[in-house]
Amino acid sequence: MKQRIITAIIAAALFIPFVIYGKVPFAILVLAMAIVGFYEILKMKGISIFSVPGFLGLITLILLVVPKDWSERVVELIGYSSNLMVVYGLMMLLLIYVVLVKNKITFDEVGFILLGAFYVGLGFHYLIETRNIGLEYVVYCLLVVWTTDSGAYFVGRKLGKNKLWPEISPKKTIEGFIGGIVIAVIFAVGMQLLYPFANGYISLVFVTIFASIIGQMGDLVESAIKRHFDVKDSGNILPGHGGILDRFDSLLFVVPLLHFLHLFGN
Repeated sequence: MKQRIITAIIAAALFIPFVIYGKVPFAILVLAMAIVGFYEILKMKGISIFSVPGFLGLITLILLVVPKDWSERVVELIGYSSNLMVVYGLMMLLLIYVVLVKNKITFDEVGFILLGAFYVGLGFHYLIETRNIGLEYVVYCLLVVWTTDSGAYFVGRKLGKNKLWPEISPKKTIEGFIGGIVIAVIFAVGMQLLYPFANGYISLVFVTIFASIIGQMGDLVESAIKRHFDVKDSGNILPGHGGILDRFDSLLFVVPLLHFLHLFGN
């Protein structure tokens, strides 16, 4: 516990200034975290990011993560109409590589690389886009995710008796799941009281409940992936917390879905 707290304080002290400033430094930091996260998910599958398939997947990831105007400039330079065409081209190259190496890398592994790039890439892309909309929105997302995680942990430890999904995450409880939602709503309402940013309290509560549930599902998805590959953590870059995916798994689900549902008015 002591190690977790120390790491959390240091990480927050390094991360928060970038969040506040935003712009290019924040985008570069998020891109770096996405690359580490992609490395972690490939490593679980036993695929080297320095291999040809890993490198093609990395290029796909970068195109998915970077702000829209950045990727559009790159696409214009190479003469394509959209970055989707470039991603499609990279997919074709991956499939051609399967043939060239005579199935030494399989179709399943190509699918895993592409799915990993989209899973990690789009989540971090929309983190950048959220910050570009406004500081208050990215603060809200981080607040909901972090308070849900903390609330679920402490309520689960104190009151948890009924297992939520023991086959995937043995320590999570139904009480913790509900407690995380309640704590997230309390903090979101507190943020609204201090700095009004939402259209109203009723909509804020419903959005927060939705985001908290989706965030916890994102955490369970990451747990399912780790259990499938029989690893405790996705990485060890954050002592006491594991890897980048261990800390941002919920956010990778919350931020894109809030955008897709136009809950940020964008």
